[in-house]
Amino acid sequence: MGSKMGLIVCSLIIMVTLLKGATAKQYVAGDSFGWTIPPNTSFYSDWANSKTFQIGDDILFKWNGTWTHNVAKVSSRVEYESCAKPGLVFLSGISHVLTNNGSYFFVCTVDNHCDLGMKMIVTVGSPTNVSAINDLSSASSSSFGSLVATLLSTIIVSLFTYV
Repeated sequence: MGSKMGLIVCSLIIMVTLLKGATAKQYVAGDSFGWTIPPNTSFYSDWANSKTFQIGDDILFKWNGTWTHNVAKVSSRVEYESCAKPGLVFLSGISHVLTNNGSYFFVCTVDNHCDLGMKMIVTVGSPTNVSAINDLSSASSSSFGSLVATLLSTIIVSLFTYV
């Protein structure tokens, strides 16, 4: 009986560990600094480059104080570089879920805030070969699913063997 209980506990620990690695993270743009006019124009680039973003993660854009800001997602590097002002902008507290591999371009469209560095590129996977990353991502997802299924099958068979 004791060996069965040990097997069950060990199996549960392994499953929880595997599933914990698959959870998404929420990032606050700029961490404690938030989404505001940065101290230098590379602040948000440096911040984003220090993170490893995964599909399912989300970026929370929030700011407080007397400044008026917003956040907009632009569709290309050209729009990002030129600080384009798309029609749809969001206010503080908006969260953007990263649903695909590739680059996401965010800017503040208030006055010259974007030119002052209030813009950011968030990259999931490799920005240079997105289709290869998508193939790899779906392959690793199915491999992870297969691993979990195999592990669960092994646990169930082991339990029936000891019963």
